[in-house]
Amino acid sequence: MTSAANPSANSPANSADAPWPVRTVSMKVTQWIDRLGSIWVEGQITQINLRPGTRTAFLVLRDPSVDMSLSVTCDPELIRKSPIPLQEGTRVVVYGKLSFFAGRGTISLRVLEIRPVGVGELLARIERLKALLAAESLFDPRLKRPLPFLPKTVGLITGRASAAERDVLTVAQNRWPAVHFEVRNAATQGPMAVPQILEALAELDRDPAVEVIVLARGGGSVEDLLAFSDEALCRAIVAATTPIISAIGHEPDNPLSDFVADVRAATPTDAAKRVVPDAAAELAGVRDMRARSAAALRGWVDRETRALVQLRSRPVMADPLREIVRRTEEIERLRTSARRCAEQLIRTESTAARHLREKLTAVGPAATLSRGYAVVQRVTGPERHVVRSIEDAPAGSQLRIRVADGAITAAALGTQALGARKTTETERN
Repeated sequence: MTSAANPSANSPANSADAPWPVRTVSMKVTQWIDRLGSIWVEGQITQINLRPGTRTAFLVLRDPSVDMSLSVTCDPELIRKSPIPLQEGTRVVVYGKLSFFAGRGTISLRVLEIRPVGVGELLARIERLKALLAAESLFDPRLKRPLPFLPKTVGLITGRASAAERDVLTVAQNRWPAVHFEVRNAATQGPMAVPQILEALAELDRDPAVEVIVLARGGGSVEDLLAFSDEALCRAIVAATTPIISAIGHEPDNPLSDFVADVRAATPTDAAKRVVPDAAAELAGVRDMRARSAAALRGWVDRETRALVQLRSRPVMADPLREIVRRTEEIERLRTSARRCAEQLIRTESTAARHLREKLTAVGPAATLSRGYAVVQRVTGPERHVVRSIEDAPAGSQLRIRVADGAITAAALGTQALGARKTTETERN
């Protein structure tokens, strides 16, 4: 590797004991910057120093998204012959090479070409950025935060003493006199707009008392509203924790802040109407709701009253004891019928029992004895055996003869079979 490719190849090692002199550092910086070559740079002109008779014009090129700038030098003819007049705030693309001035220790961009960024190109860049943010889902409605119904403190970022500030404050306080605003004035166009808006937005977002933030600006050209299509501002709006209303320009104006904000307002006046409710309208709504509630309550009472009247007109409600009396009479009738049936059943069964008793008595032993019959028992010790045959009472047997009114003790003198007796009588005949 050559010394030109590696400037430190021939340089002594750097340390506290062997520091580099300023010229060595300047030389190394110059070599490093020369290696960058010619470049294209985009920025916004914030300062132009063009003096008659001079051979060099001085400009300051600033990044509109951050607080950074770069010194630029060029031939005065580049500015004079520009197709679009160059002035402070103009967006340009320049082509040149960085130079390091060792005498002052400063860096400057020596440009050979300056191209103003036209409206068409600005719109094309905004569309490309819009497509990028949409691809990242930063426009997704699910990311939108709801606005509080009645915020105690509203943050307002707008230009100092602007019509937008006056419109928001006047309309909001007319609608809800108790609303409180935290106003942060910032540039709404030009090279300082984006840094100041970002600073104000971060400050209000950190304030726990601020419940909603309004970005407000009046109408203007595409260049005037360019700050509100800045990528850094759009990402800061998405990252904020406080709901944000974008009220930039008029109805046809659509900077990218309208797409990433939680609510888009057509105008600053519309933002004031969205951020706080109308006290008169709310009071009228309360009165209307009270009247409707009273009417609904009266209607309900009337319906229930009619229902009660209908219920009371029914027989069971007109005479509540009537059914009980009817049921009591029915129960008494059933009890009487049951008692009568029971008595009839008892009488029938009693008669049947008496008849059965009479039948049993008629065929019983006592009735038989009363008709002249007797029961003969042979007594053998303590035992008694009914005599059913002459063989059960041989001659000499002790007998007990039971009759209707008592018993007779006797002894068997002998036996006589009925067949033998018939034979003897036949013989006698």
